[in-house]
Amino acid sequence: MPSPLEKARKNPTSNKARILAAARRLFGEYGFQGTTTRMIAKAVGIDISTLYYHWGKKADLYEAVITDLNEGIEAQFKIIERQASGRGLADRLEIAIDIMCDYLLDTPEASNLLLLGYFSKSKTEVSLDEKLAGHIAKIAIAMGLATDKQHITPQAKARIMTLWNAMLNLISGESFFRPILVVDPAAYLDVVKETLKFFLIPAFTGGSADGGSEAD
Repeated sequence: MPSPLEKARKNPTSNKARILAAARRLFGEYGFQGTTTRMIAKAVGIDISTLYYHWGKKADLYEAVITDLNEGIEAQFKIIERQASGRGLADRLEIAIDIMCDYLLDTPEASNLLLLGYFSKSKTEVSLDEKLAGHIAKIAIAMGLATDKQHITPQAKARIMTLWNAMLNLISGESFFRPILVVDPAAYLDVVKETLKFFLIPAFTGGSADGGSEAD
């Protein structure tokens, strides 16, 4: 039997899918504890009993949101792996920055939920950062910093976390940073990408022109 998440994906105009979309946005803005089922129902324009019928408890809906976002992030890593295969490290980093910045700006709740999880996770709360180690491993392999999940050095992990958190903060903080830069949304994305590449590609490659593929 299809899961509620699978049903929502299959019929994006259904109440189930509309509830999921509203929950993604509100959980991303207010976190798990700050979002109520009444807030979600109001955003969709339904009564709360309809929400419970489609998704059950708030924790069940939150878990579906996290699963949906994790699978979206993993899909981006697969795209990066395909496009970056066989290229030098500098090129792989540029591809990864472009693809992930595009995705995160289109899906701001992902970066918001990851950052909220750093500071507000409770013992009973499902968290997006539970998959963070797996995400780091996938990026490290895609970047050529490791050959498999069992052979990733602490230095490589720290470098990936620096790259990852720089992207999350710049994307999640768009509403704060963009007025300071006095640019429109499209220009902001270009500035973010260029800035990340300016600092991170030389840091990862040691400033080499061809971008060597080995981590220290």
